[in-house]
Amino acid sequence: MKPDEARHFIDNSFRDGTLKTTGTDFDRIMPPVSRFGGGDRAKKKENIINRLSRFFEKYFGAA
Repeated sequence: MKPDEARHFIDNSFRDGTLKTTGTDFDRIMPPVSRFGGGDRAKKKENIINRLSRFFEKYFGAA
């Protein structure tokens, strides 16, 4: 994940109360993937969604 973009994404998720895993905001945090094969973007996206979901569920509402 791109650190600055991921931080902004998770800050917005906490503000909005939901983790949106579609759209351009989510695409901005994805690491670059070669367009010429390899890189399995779908698997990377699934891994990032799982990691962010666990983080969000753990800390949302905790204070």
